[in-house]
Amino acid sequence: MGVRTRTRAENRKEAKKNVAFARLNNCPTSPRKMRLIADLIRGKRVETALHILKNNAKQPSERLRKLLMSAIANWQVKNEGLRIEESDLIVKEIFVDSGRQLKRLLTAPQGRAHRIRKRSNHVTILLDSLNKPEPEPEPEETEEVEETK
Repeated sequence: MGVRTRTRAENRKEAKKNVAFARLNNCPTSPRKMRLIADLIRGKRVETALHILKNNAKQPSERLRKLLMSAIANWQVKNEGLRIEESDLIVKEIFVDSGRQLKRLLTAPQGRAHRIRKRSNHVTILLDSLNKPEPEPEPEETEEVEETK
């Protein structure tokens, strides 16, 4: 690995340390149905998003609610000592990618067959805080210079 590649990888790793995220892989729901629910909570505060998902009747909303709870727990692990209420967490990004497709056959008349695609998806949630916690300034060390006569 070259020096530039290594430094870029280290920079990406450092940036990822400050972001709380959660992933849901191979969820057996079509990506289109999941995106309809994901669009409802994008950019909202976490408390509002949880209420929206809890009161939504669509089937993917329960899975997204659990994923959001997981992302909140990940944020708490990375930011010990901070309270969620004071930090104003928001759903910074949420995106749904298509996953694998299971291809099945359905018998059709006159000896034919129709293909059925059972779709799945991958969901990623990134949380961010509106009130960024400021690191405490480190006390400066003052060196006392002894005068010699």
